[in-house]
Amino acid sequence: MFDAGWLNIGSLVLGLVSWIIPFVILAVGKKQMNKKWIALTIISFSACAIAICLQIFYNLHLVNIEDWSALSEMRAVAVASTVLVIVTILLNSSTLFLYRDRGAL
Repeated sequence: MFDAGWLNIGSLVLGLVSWIIPFVILAVGKKQMNKKWIALTIISFSACAIAICLQIFYNLHLVNIEDWSALSEMRAVAVASTVLVIVTILLNSSTLFLYRDRGAL
Protein backbone atom coordinates (compact mmCIF):
# COMPACT_ATOMS: atom_id res chain seq x y z
CA MET A 1 0.00 0.00 0.00
CA PHE A 2 2.39 2.75 1.17
CA ASP A 3 5.48 3.06 3.26
CA ALA A 4 4.58 4.76 6.54
CA GLY A 5 8.13 6.04 6.88
CA TRP A 6 7.26 8.73 4.35
CA LEU A 7 4.87 10.21 6.91
CA ASN A 8 7.80 10.93 9.23
CA ILE A 9 9.95 12.31 6.41
CA GLY A 10 7.10 14.52 5.22
CA SER A 11 6.51 15.71 8.75
CA LEU A 12 10.17 16.61 9.18
CA VAL A 13 10.36 18.43 5.84
CA LEU A 14 7.17 20.40 6.47
CA GLY A 15 8.33 21.25 9.99
CA LEU A 16 11.54 22.66 8.57
CA VAL A 17 9.59 24.57 5.93
CA SER A 18 7.44 26.12 8.65
CA TRP A 19 10.63 27.44 10.30
CA ILE A 20 12.55 28.41 7.15
CA ILE A 21 9.82 30.61 5.69
CA PRO A 22 9.83 33.18 8.54
CA PHE A 23 13.65 33.28 8.42
CA VAL A 24 13.46 34.05 4.70
CA ILE A 25 10.87 36.77 5.32
CA LEU A 26 13.08 38.36 7.98
CA ALA A 27 16.29 37.98 5.98
CA VAL A 28 15.01 39.44 2.73
CA GLY A 29 13.83 42.66 4.30
CA LYS A 30 10.87 44.96 4.08
CA LYS A 31 11.27 46.20 0.52
CA GLN A 32 11.11 42.85 -1.24
CA MET A 33 8.48 41.25 1.03
CA ASN A 34 6.03 44.14 0.89
CA LYS A 35 3.23 42.08 -0.70
CA LYS A 36 4.09 38.48 0.11
CA TRP A 37 4.64 38.26 3.85
CA ILE A 38 1.03 37.50 4.80
CA ALA A 39 0.72 34.65 2.29
CA LEU A 40 4.08 33.22 3.36
CA THR A 41 3.09 33.39 7.02
CA ILE A 42 -0.09 31.47 6.24
CA ILE A 43 1.96 28.89 4.32
CA SER A 44 4.31 28.57 7.30
CA PHE A 45 1.46 27.91 9.74
CA SER A 46 -0.13 25.51 7.26
CA ALA A 47 3.12 23.55 6.92
CA CYS A 48 3.31 23.29 10.71
CA ALA A 49 -0.27 22.02 10.92
CA ILE A 50 0.24 19.46 8.16
CA ALA A 51 3.47 18.26 9.79
CA ILE A 52 1.58 17.54 13.01
CA CYS A 53 -1.23 15.86 11.07
CA LEU A 54 1.31 13.56 9.41
CA GLN A 55 2.56 12.55 12.85
CA ILE A 56 -1.02 11.78 13.89
CA PHE A 57 -1.47 9.64 10.78
CA TYR A 58 1.79 7.83 11.55
CA ASN A 59 0.54 7.07 15.05
CA LEU A 60 -2.73 5.82 13.58
CA HIS A 61 -0.67 3.52 11.37
CA LEU A 62 1.15 2.21 14.46
CA VAL A 63 -2.19 1.49 16.13
CA ASN A 64 -3.48 -0.28 13.02
CA ILE A 65 -0.45 -2.57 12.87
CA GLU A 66 -0.60 -2.96 16.67
CA ASP A 67 2.98 -1.81 17.27
CA TRP A 68 2.42 -0.95 20.92
CA SER A 69 6.13 -0.62 21.73
CA ALA A 70 6.51 2.16 19.16
CA LEU A 71 3.53 3.95 20.65
CA SER A 72 5.25 4.01 24.02
CA GLU A 73 7.50 6.76 22.59
CA MET A 74 4.61 9.21 22.26
CA ARG A 75 6.16 11.55 24.81
CA ALA A 76 8.96 12.40 22.35
CA VAL A 77 6.43 13.06 19.58
CA ALA A 78 4.41 15.30 21.92
CA VAL A 79 7.50 17.28 22.93
CA ALA A 80 8.66 17.63 19.32
CA SER A 81 5.20 18.78 18.22
CA THR A 82 5.06 21.30 21.04
CA VAL A 83 8.47 22.70 20.11
CA LEU A 84 7.43 22.89 16.46
CA VAL A 85 4.29 24.86 17.28
CA ILE A 86 5.97 27.23 19.76
CA VAL A 87 8.92 28.05 17.50
CA THR A 88 6.63 28.49 14.48
CA ILE A 89 4.43 30.89 16.45
CA LEU A 90 7.43 32.86 17.72
CA LEU A 91 9.06 33.14 14.30
CA ASN A 92 5.84 34.18 12.59
CA SER A 93 5.03 36.60 15.41
CA SER A 94 8.35 38.31 14.79
CA THR A 95 7.40 38.82 11.14
CA LEU A 96 4.02 40.14 12.26
CA PHE A 97 5.69 42.76 14.47
CA LEU A 98 8.10 43.71 11.68
CA TYR A 99 5.38 44.12 9.05
CA ARG A 100 2.42 45.15 11.24
CA ASP A 101 2.14 48.59 9.62
CA ARG A 102 1.90 47.11 6.13
CA GLY A 103 -1.19 45.44 4.79
CA ALA A 104 -1.47 42.84 2.07
CA LEU A 105 -1.26 45.51 -0.62
